[in-house]
Amino acid sequence: MSLPLIELRAVTVRVGGGTPLRDVTLSLWPGEALRLEGPNGGGKTTLLRLLAGEVAPAAGERVYRLDGQERRSAVRARQTLAVVGPDAEAFYLTRDWLQTVRDVLLAGSEGNSLRLWTPTPPAEARLTEVAALTGVWPLLDRDVRTLSHGQRRRVGLARALMPRPAALLLDEFTDGLSAGARAELGEVLREVHGAGVAVVLATHRPEEAPALPWRRLRVEGGTVRGAGDTALALPSPPPLPRPPGAGDLVRLRNVEVYRNGRRALGPLSWTWRAGEHWRVTGENGSGKSTLARLIAGELSAALGGRVERPFLARDLLTERRRTVGLVSAETSVRQRRGWTGREVIGSAWGGTEGFAPDLTPEQAARVEALAGQLGVTELLERPADTLSQGQLRRLLLARAVAHQPRLLILDEGLDFVDADARARFLALLPDLVRAGTHLLVVAHREGDALPGLTHGLELAEGRVRWLGPLPPPAGPPAPPGKAPAPAAR
Repeated sequence: MSLPLIELRAVTVRVGGGTPLRDVTLSLWPGEALRLEGPNGGGKTTLLRLLAGEVAPAAGERVYRLDGQERRSAVRARQTLAVVGPDAEAFYLTRDWLQTVRDVLLAGSEGNSLRLWTPTPPAEARLTEVAALTGVWPLLDRDVRTLSHGQRRRVGLARALMPRPAALLLDEFTDGLSAGARAELGEVLREVHGAGVAVVLATHRPEEAPALPWRRLRVEGGTVRGAGDTALALPSPPPLPRPPGAGDLVRLRNVEVYRNGRRALGPLSWTWRAGEHWRVTGENGSGKSTLARLIAGELSAALGGRVERPFLARDLLTERRRTVGLVSAETSVRQRRGWTGREVIGSAWGGTEGFAPDLTPEQAARVEALAGQLGVTELLERPADTLSQGQLRRLLLARAVAHQPRLLILDEGLDFVDADARARFLALLPDLVRAGTHLLVVAHREGDALPGLTHGLELAEGRVRWLGPLPPPAGPPAPPGKAPAPAAR
């Protein structure tokens, strides 16, 4: 009879003064498919990091049998197991030196984050094999910092496969991936699992998990148990009303954006007018996030292009930050500091990140009220670098709307949050829109697109593939014998 690859026996983990896991007993078997479910902050990511050897037990015992030998040390696990998720991507996005995708994969072959040696022929051969399997061949010479969120997720999978691991550990793996990429990489995971590799997936979107014989566990409140039918019957989000106002908000004229010498967007001309909510779509790497960051002022257009923001009296970076709310993967990476949740949200009024002048009583009351509405009151005094991705994202959603921005840009902004958190946030939007907020939503999923978006823009290789009005949401059926009213133009 085979023995488990990894055994946890009454393990407790303490991180940052908290106890994200308590008295966990679990076995991961060779070739198993294990799916972890549960709310934000329940302990799923910590459990993955515990299996990978990135955190150590404070109590209890962890046993590895990754190469047929029984060990308590996590050294071998650190060499062959990696968690594929946003925290791993953050390492590369917060470094100031160039690392190509080739460098990242070759470093992964030895279980490291940086390539510090000349690769051996076996490592080069493995790179060729993995690049073909995961579809990262066209990206090998790209600076990993310039990749889209979905492209980085693909590279993270390739890096994890380089050392021929006995198990793959995936944290919200499908977030940031287009529908085509989810299908393609789902086939890769099925192929890898079919070759005998165990797969562990933590997800809030079980419907997007590849078709594997999953054993389900629920991780909640730091404990692990069998998963029952825990789906919540949440109401559909209310449709967005039309925001008030007139005139142009943003005008792009023949803009191009280059990142590390490569054109990431353009040439592109486009206008966002008052009264419009936009949905931006396209495959991974098509330029969606670049467009979002350009509108927000985080990136600049190349010489010859023009970006105009008529909604601002003075188009200065400080003014843009005070009037635009942006939630994106890059925003999350920049918040991984010791700033408290209260400081994260309160920084919205100063257009800063993590720090701000003292809040007025009205602003402080707004922070408290938003925290209650979004269920993050208990996070207000917690440092951001001790939070799960879902908990941090909930704070960033609060930050994005705290100052009632004129423009709210959600670049896959609902990734990493559970169904309850999504419902709480979406319930805030109608009142925000009536007060003058306009939305631009970058979303791969229909369910994240929000009812009431008025216009669509599809990008392909940085250029407009299609744009125009979206069909209005379907209303109630017309009474018998009465034709429905024509849609407003």
